[in-house]
Amino acid sequence: MNKHTLPTLVFFGTPEFARYCLAHLVETGFNIKGVVTAPDRKAGRGNKVTHSAVKEYAIAKKLEVLQPTNLKSPEFIGQLQALGAEVYAVVAFRMLPKEVWSLPRLGTINLHASLLPDYKGAAPINWVLINGETETGVTTFLIDEAIDSGAVLMKETTSIVPEDNFETLHNRLLEIGAPLLAATLIQLSNKTITAKKQQVLEHTNAAPKLNAENTRIQWTSTLKQLVNHIRGLNPYPGAWTYLKNSGQELRVKILDAEAFYESPKEENGTLVVKDSKLMIASAEGYLICKEIQLPNKKRMNAKALLNGYTIEVGAIVY
Repeated sequence: MNKHTLPTLVFFGTPEFARYCLAHLVETGFNIKGVVTAPDRKAGRGNKVTHSAVKEYAIAKKLEVLQPTNLKSPEFIGQLQALGAEVYAVVAFRMLPKEVWSLPRLGTINLHASLLPDYKGAAPINWVLINGETETGVTTFLIDEAIDSGAVLMKETTSIVPEDNFETLHNRLLEIGAPLLAATLIQLSNKTITAKKQQVLEHTNAAPKLNAENTRIQWTSTLKQLVNHIRGLNPYPGAWTYLKNSGQELRVKILDAEAFYESPKEENGTLVVKDSKLMIASAEGYLICKEIQLPNKKRMNAKALLNGYTIEVGAIVY
């Protein structure tokens, strides 16, 4: 398609998922009037100022960057109006006020990493894995007043395999999501697509923001639930638990694990070292820890951990 027939747009996004989509739109030939991303923040020991993945890319491509702290400020609204874009594209950005999403002629399109109306919220990729789903996908929709509730434009599905974790599924959704967003924008501009009101399902799953409470491992869960919880948070932010060993309590992350079904002799949560494997007893058998991360240490495989860290008899997780 001739780039002059593509709609002009402003792109909103912050993390790597959004950067990938922005790059695809640029490579497709879209005229990006501006890029809106989160304000810079300080991170690390030296309080070094860091830019979002989207800003890094936008600077490299010499795109105009806006970083508002207040999305309703007259100054920001005026900047958007001056850009005069026909459509806004949003990927992994905070909720926009009506003063913003109602501005462009063609509307404001959001790319969401689930099959709406299921898994509305901030962390859909994590939660489909945590809940053991076998299928997910991406959805484009028109933003309205409610979160992830606007009329649906297009969808693309993908299977979830047992070997998937957050990273592999995230990357696969990128590969189908970026082209879907581009196709949606083109069809919207050409008036060859109709927005459809979201279905009302009898039951839908939520995808709330991840926090210290919902990423903690619950050792009363089934082995399957434990494995799904861990893979849904691998590599980031990581499923965590407390490890009590030799009178010391550590907050550790378990990043990869598998189930071993055998009647346990030990109490639930007891650590067992057998055949150079680090195992944790549960009601159904053992969770074999494959990768683990101690506080302020790099992640390592369990065998390497056992070479330099002694698990005493009676050690537990909780």
